[in-house]
Amino acid sequence: MNRDTLYVSDLDGTLLDPSSRVSAESARILNSLIKEGAMFTVATARTPATVQPLLEKVLPAKTPAGRDIPAIVMTGAAYWNRRLARYDYVRMMSAYDSETIAREFEAAGIHPFNYCLGQHEMLNVYHTAGLTSREDAFYQERRHLALKRFHLGQKPKAYEATVLFFAIGNPEKMERLCRAIRKKTECSAAWYRDIFNPEVALMDVYAPGCSKATAIRDVATELGASRIVVFGDNLNDLPMMEVADLSVAVENALPGVKEQADIVIGPNSAPSVAEFIRADFHSEG
Repeated sequence: MNRDTLYVSDLDGTLLDPSSRVSAESARILNSLIKEGAMFTVATARTPATVQPLLEKVLPAKTPAGRDIPAIVMTGAAYWNRRLARYDYVRMMSAYDSETIAREFEAAGIHPFNYCLGQHEMLNVYHTAGLTSREDAFYQERRHLALKRFHLGQKPKAYEATVLFFAIGNPEKMERLCRAIRKKTECSAAWYRDIFNPEVALMDVYAPGCSKATAIRDVATELGASRIVVFGDNLNDLPMMEVADLSVAVENALPGVKEQADIVIGPNSAPSVAEFIRADFHSEG
C-alpha cells in the first residue's frame, strides 16, 4: 500500500459531480481508504464555508502518526482543520497591497468581494456597490452559510486584514485587470473561466506566494509524505500538477489540462477520482 502518498483533489469539476456534490459512491470509497490509512485531502479555491458542508460525508483523514491532514482552501491562502472546524493557518495581505488592489479594481469599474477573517473562524465578506445579476446569484447561494457573513454596501473595518479579493465579470476585462495587479504588486492574481459558463470569468487575488502548489508541497513536507498525487480539471490546477509526482486530469478537464497531466481518467460524473486513488493506494508502489 502507498501509505506515504498524499492524494490531493480539486473539488469543482473533479471530485464533485456535475451537481456539485460528492457522490455517495465516492464518499464510500474514500472513507474506506481513509480508514485503511490513505492520506487524502482537497485543494480548492472555495472557502471553509462551503468546503465543510460539501465534505460532510467524507471522513477527515489523518497521517499514520495520527496528525490531522488539513484541507487546502482559498487556493492555498489557508489550511482548514475539518475535524476541529478551525483554521490551522491563514496568510493575510498587507494593508498596502490591499489598498493598491482595491484601487485597481475601482479603476477597472469592477467591484470585488473582499474577504476578511473575523472572530470565531468567521469570514466577513464586503462588497461596496450594487450587485450584478451574477454577483447576486453568488450571494444568494452563500448568504446563509455558517462560516461566512456578507456585508453589502460596506467597506472592511480599518483593523481587518484581507485574505482574498474575488470578482466575477467579463473575461477580457479580467485578463487586463489581472495583468495590472501583477505589475503593481507581488500578490497572487489569477483569472479563469467559470466551468459552468465559459463566457463568465472569475478572478482571485491573494497575498504573495499563495498557490495550491506551494501549499501542497508544504503540507506534504510537514506530514512526511514522500509522494504527491493530484487531480484537477481547470487551468488553476496546472501549478499543483507541476509539483506533483503524478498528475491526473479527469476526462471533462480543459484540453490544456489534459495535455499537461500524466494520466487522464474518467469524468467527474463517475467516482473516477476515488476509484483511481483506491487502485493506486492498493498497488505495490
